[in-house]
Amino acid sequence: MVSDNAAPKYRPITLNHLDKLPQYQALPEETKFAIKVVGTVLPFRSNNYVVDELIDWDHYGQDAFFTLNFGRQEMLRDRHFNTIADLLRSNADTKVVQEAANKIRFELNPHPAGQQELNKPTYKGEALPGMQHKYRETVLFFPSQGQTCHAYCSYCFRWAQFVGIDELKFAMKEADQLVGYVKEHQEVSDVLFTGGDPMIMKAKTFQTYIDALIDSDIENLRTIRIGSKALGYWPYRFTTDKDADDMLRLFEKVVKSGRHLAFMAHFNHPKEMETKAVQEAIQRIRNTGAQIRTQSPVLCHINDSSRLWADMWRKQVQQGCVPYYMFQVRDTGAQHFFGVSLERAYRIFHDAYKAVSGVARTVRGPSMSTLPGKIEVTGINEIAGQKVFTLRMLQARNPDHVLKPFFARFDDDAVWLDDLVPAFGEDMFFFEDPSKTNQKPGSSLPNPTK
Repeated sequence: MVSDNAAPKYRPITLNHLDKLPQYQALPEETKFAIKVVGTVLPFRSNNYVVDELIDWDHYGQDAFFTLNFGRQEMLRDRHFNTIADLLRSNADTKVVQEAANKIRFELNPHPAGQQELNKPTYKGEALPGMQHKYRETVLFFPSQGQTCHAYCSYCFRWAQFVGIDELKFAMKEADQLVGYVKEHQEVSDVLFTGGDPMIMKAKTFQTYIDALIDSDIENLRTIRIGSKALGYWPYRFTTDKDADDMLRLFEKVVKSGRHLAFMAHFNHPKEMETKAVQEAIQRIRNTGAQIRTQSPVLCHINDSSRLWADMWRKQVQQGCVPYYMFQVRDTGAQHFFGVSLERAYRIFHDAYKAVSGVARTVRGPSMSTLPGKIEVTGINEIAGQKVFTLRMLQARNPDHVLKPFFARFDDDAVWLDDLVPAFGEDMFFFEDPSKTNQKPGSSLPNPTK
């Protein structure tokens, strides 16, 4: 451990801080202006670790971490960029700029895949605004104190959590409602803390939720998951932050309770695995008995290379992490900038997969998190004279659909499920019957315990 006097201090960098950042000051004026325009619509936040340790400022135009944190003009459609740019150039009133930004945000599909309409559960007749229950076994919980991040990814599909529009935000403090809901729904085995980033919370705050779940002795609760980018963007959270040891003791408490603690780490690039800070943080988390699983979307301009993915998976396995998912960029925000075609994503996945040993082949993908479920592209084949995508559901609203294969007509421009049409002259995919797909969580979901 580094002494407190030498411990790095977290310094957030927001739009208001940019003019004081030396690296930013050295950028061309048009680049700085684009950052402010894009940051007015899509949330912007970085920190001193990302800026000092990850970004190559000498080659910022091609640098993955600059693009992951700092807005580029192409991340907004031309009409959206020009609307905000014109207002900023004319020194328009802040309220006018905000209204224009909000209008654009609602055009960017802020909550894809039916999150608000279909995933919100109810308990004792009341909607739970900080929970989602899409898949039978897993409940997502959004602690209100964890609805920000150490730094924001410019591709983030949950960008709507951070723009200050209450109607778009998932968040709640009520641990008793979480406990009550999980107890009532015996089919639930996993609770996933998500956000934002739960690891932005102080340990004593996170403890209130962990204690509520563990001390309530919920028999059906077998796994607690934590979705977090902290290892990539602020690994000192687990090493030298003042309450780092307290957080790790909470991890130990979960493990000692007989439950599995899965730390779902977001790593987008092998460089994130290379600093001494992240390597120490990974080791400290693993020493608690928690298991670290890794996931990322495949991103144009960032990691759309089989060589990078294979390198990243190898580094993760070497450090004791389990490669888990390669995702497609969701149909929201700057998807048009970051999105990779399904055909290309499959080639990247396939070439990376065959380049690593069996211990890294725990990873699945490329996978789309769509309204009916997580759909994996398993191949590009020719069947009965027709070139097709072979697909299956890894997870589904209707559990009977899991692992059921299906086929879509090949389209080399397709980037998402909505771009695909059924193969072999079929009118619809098997899951497109609304009575089987649009189920409200916690109501008609089949219960395996019955």
